[in-house]
Parts: sequence; C-alpha cells; structure tokens
Amino acid sequence: MCTRPGNWEIRAACRGVASSVFFSPDGERGIARARRESGAREICHDCPVLAQCRDHALSNGEPYGIWGGMTEADRRRHTRTLRRGQH
Repeated sequence: MCTRPGNWEIRAACRGVASSVFFSPDGERGIARARRESGAREICHDCPVLAQCRDHALSNGEPYGIWGGMTEADRRRHTRTLRRGQH
C-alpha cells in the first residue's frame, strides 16, 4: 500500500483505494485474509510503481500490510533470505 506522499506514490494503482484492502483487521485469519491479500495483489499486479513501492517497504522495514505486491510474510521471508546470503 502506498500511503506516504511523494513522487512515485501519486502514480500508484492503490491511490484512492481503501487502506482496509491492504491492511488486515485484528483477528483476520484463513480464507478471509487470503481473499483480501489476493485482491490487494491484483491491484498491485499492474501498478506502474510496483518496484518502487516494494523497495520502499523492504528498505523501511514496513511491518504491516501489502506493499509492492508483497505480504508481511513475503517480506519477512525475503529479509531472512538476504540475511543468509541467498538470492
């Protein structure tokens, strides 16, 4: 989710979309979470600034939400992989 003002954010496909699409409510699990995440990823899929959004989330350690098509778990896996020196 691209919520901070800046150059790339104004071109994001998520601009104007409710943040609830990208951030899970307390207690959301299972199928409900998977459906919401799938919908968010669909928005991200063709986003013209997907790479910038993803880079922002990874470099700033965004702990919550879908950013650049990556879930919280995706970002944690990515970070662990980098720490192990794998690509």
